[in-house]
Amino acid sequence: MLKTAAGLERIGTESAFEVLARAKALEDQGRSIINLGIGQPDFQTAEHIVEAAVKALRDGHHGYTPAGGLPVLRRAVSADIEKRLGLAVDPDRVLVVPGGKVTMFFAVLMFGEPGAEIIYPNPGFPIYESIIAFSGATPVPLPLKEENAFAFSAEDLLSRITPRTRLIILNSPANPTGGVTPKEEVDKLVAGLAAHPDIALLSDEIYGQMLYDGRRHASLLDYPQIREQVILLDGWSKTYAMTGWRLGYGIWPAALIEKVTRLAINCHSCVNAPTQFAGIAALEGPQDAVGTMVAAFDERRRFVHKTLNEIPGISCIEPAGAFYAFPNISGTGVDAKSLEVRLLEEAGVATIAGTSFGKHGEGYLRISYANSLENIAEALQRIRNFLA
Repeated sequence: MLKTAAGLERIGTESAFEVLARAKALEDQGRSIINLGIGQPDFQTAEHIVEAAVKALRDGHHGYTPAGGLPVLRRAVSADIEKRLGLAVDPDRVLVVPGGKVTMFFAVLMFGEPGAEIIYPNPGFPIYESIIAFSGATPVPLPLKEENAFAFSAEDLLSRITPRTRLIILNSPANPTGGVTPKEEVDKLVAGLAAHPDIALLSDEIYGQMLYDGRRHASLLDYPQIREQVILLDGWSKTYAMTGWRLGYGIWPAALIEKVTRLAINCHSCVNAPTQFAGIAALEGPQDAVGTMVAAFDERRRFVHKTLNEIPGISCIEPAGAFYAFPNISGTGVDAKSLEVRLLEEAGVATIAGTSFGKHGEGYLRISYANSLENIAEALQRIRNFLA
């Protein structure tokens, strides 16, 4: 028998893809399945973005690109950050990568090792905990609580720092909860971090343009006193409906950009050329499609919030960002995983158990409203009928 490395036994998975595969298998059997599980916009990539990639191929951009990304794309990222957030970012600190996960993987590999501790949100994106464990570091969960609208508590976070803490992962707007941490809480955290200049911060801001009710995004890069500790994760997948293009970026401290570029060279060499030209078109072209999509998500968000709270056994706080609701299902008397399975198998609705996002997700489901209003209404009616 082949003997694999011990680290592979510690690595987890992303349950959304497992549920997607099961839902597809049921559809292939002729079942009617409505997918509220996968975190993927149901919109098409804007035409001008697609055409930019096609043109790049026709113009002969078929070869390798620089490991850090095309200089013109890195400049476009820098200009976009300045336009949206009012922050000046040196393009040389931008690393373009094939999808947002690569930035988090590189960050954890850079700081995770046996003896180290990494703090991460729980419930949170499952790959955080998976990669931390794979690195040999100790995952330290930061509970996100419903009574706090699933925002992190700066006081709680700071209390979890020890001499072994090497990296803190934060995510706002958040997957899976839709929670958004208010700027006042971020201010408290930054003040407390003054005593910890040797701890790196990975700020996952992939949903930063999906906020509702007039909220403004509070980026960790907006704090000069910690800027040399911050690794910002962002990309095109969610904002521009480009999940399958696999295009993301990280903004790295000056002291780390050379090291992470070497990781990129060792890992994937570079990102494919036509996708990078599409990324330029997305940032520099019309933004109408982004506004249209977020407005549609907002309408669905309000409908999902209202309707979930009308179903006996379920309660749900209103999501503040991203495109997820995280309803409390404890009133149903069924644990999260069992309810996920039964809703798919018996009601034809794909959802994700809260426990797929960590132990503190028990008693919750993640519902993605990246589906049509008509499908969402039918799915929630199926859930109501099933629970009745």
